[in-house]
Amino acid sequence: MNPDPDYSAAYVVLRTDLPGLEGNGLCFTIGRGNDVVVAAIESLCPFIVGRPADDVVRDLGSFSADLVTDSQLRWLGPEKGVIHMAIGAVVNAAWDLAAKIAGKPVWRLLADLEPEEIVELVDFRYLEDALTREEALAILRAGRIGREERIATLERQGYPAYTTTPGWLGYSDEKLVRLAREAVAEGFTQIKLKVGADRADDARRMALAREAVGPDIRIAVDANQRWSVPEAVAAIEALAPWNPYWVEEPTSPDEVLGLAAIRRAVAPVKIAVGEHVANRVVFKQLLQADALDFLQIDACRVAGVNENIAILLLAAKFGVPVCPHAGGVGLCELVQHLAMFDFVAVSATTSDRVIEYVDHLHEHFTAPALVVDGHYLAPTEPGFSSTLEPGSLRAHEFPDGAVWRALRVG
Repeated sequence: MNPDPDYSAAYVVLRTDLPGLEGNGLCFTIGRGNDVVVAAIESLCPFIVGRPADDVVRDLGSFSADLVTDSQLRWLGPEKGVIHMAIGAVVNAAWDLAAKIAGKPVWRLLADLEPEEIVELVDFRYLEDALTREEALAILRAGRIGREERIATLERQGYPAYTTTPGWLGYSDEKLVRLAREAVAEGFTQIKLKVGADRADDARRMALAREAVGPDIRIAVDANQRWSVPEAVAAIEALAPWNPYWVEEPTSPDEVLGLAAIRRAVAPVKIAVGEHVANRVVFKQLLQADALDFLQIDACRVAGVNENIAILLLAAKFGVPVCPHAGGVGLCELVQHLAMFDFVAVSATTSDRVIEYVDHLHEHFTAPALVVDGHYLAPTEPGFSSTLEPGSLRAHEFPDGAVWRALRVG
């Protein structure tokens, strides 16, 4: 479904009148959509420019709500699509700013909030039939028990990761096998393969990967929305002999009833969804319909940290593990904070939970995600790990950065 990705991002900088103090956020795209996202971000400027930074970081619930509820911009969604992703980039930049001011990484800033403060960040409209404010408070108050021990565990051991690095469709069989073995040697207990282009190729590659890693390593597969509901059932049944751990996005992410039907038909193979789910309302329906076994939040798909907190609380209410999507420009850097907050303050467990990881593009960030022995190390630098290296930003800025000028000359 995504045959020609050009990994890109619309990058947001919230500047203040204090030298060197700024908030950074981004919206990951795979190319030409960047121009559309940039236009959407620019439409938000009247809500942001000139606003006192102290007011923003003191009440990030109201800041997020102001952007999401403007009626004229909301009309473009409502609460989904490009405008919602643009809001997410700005809200995430505000959280980066708040964390830098507080001198904490975002995961720790969130984890240190009182349950009542966290609930104030969440918009419960449309959620009350599945999650009330009182239920959210109960989840968060229960999460205070053992909190310090979980922080210590996180800082000592990190958070479990899985890797998609071996599994891209363009790789030769030899490269797939080599990278799969290398991933196991590096401490990963789960890898992921892309599937969906050709059923015979999928089966052959799955067999090669299973032989390479053995029976005890989990192999997830990702169809990236390739199939209709009947096609998904048949394709997953064809892969079942090699024990896929989960099948990700087997059909459209908006196909709530279809995903539920697929899940029933292919059990015990598990279904994972969320990378392209538009907002908390669709996540709510997926959970209500028993349409997924693993919920995959994305740091840049919905309207930023605040909405992802709502989604984490929904998942906790329904007892569904959260395994975040990552891998593009900055996605690993951002989403690790949300998963770690979930562990410390919401779910209180890493059982059946892993964060996706791929080993490219991290060198462009001042505080890159670090994975050791198959675990994300807990970020320690204040902020959201979203600040690009100045040299990378200058070189890749479109259309006049050195990288783009060289392409035009070539």
